[in-house]
Amino acid sequence: QVQLVESGGGLVQPGGSLGLSCTAPGFTLDYYAIGWFRQAPGKEREEVSCISSKDGSTDYADSVKGRFTISRDNAQNTVYLQMNSLKFEDTAVYYCAAGLLCGGTYDMNYWGKGTLVTVSS
Repeated sequence: QVQLVESGGGLVQPGGSLGLSCTAPGFTLDYYAIGWFRQAPGKEREEVSCISSKDGSTDYADSVKGRFTISRDNAQNTVYLQMNSLKFEDTAVYYCAAGLLCGGTYDMNYWGKGTLVTVSS
């Protein structure tokens, strides 16, 4: 069974930075689009960012543009999400997911269990 694994979550002050990683032991991420999603308490899961497999093109939610950067290192079989200038409203459980296309939640086939990011002073 394919299982993605997120790491790097934690507690950070507003304005701070945090880097998340997503890997998949025994499963090659190269051929998949990888998305980062988040779900805050009482809210629906939303896409934060996605990176394609073919040309490495990226997209971002408006709320994180200019602050978050997604990247992938196929040699390390890892996708990263660098989060800068964090805000209270970035607090959520962050999930990575793999699919054939960057098309949102329903286009993702494999998911991780999530990592908690808490932005608090």
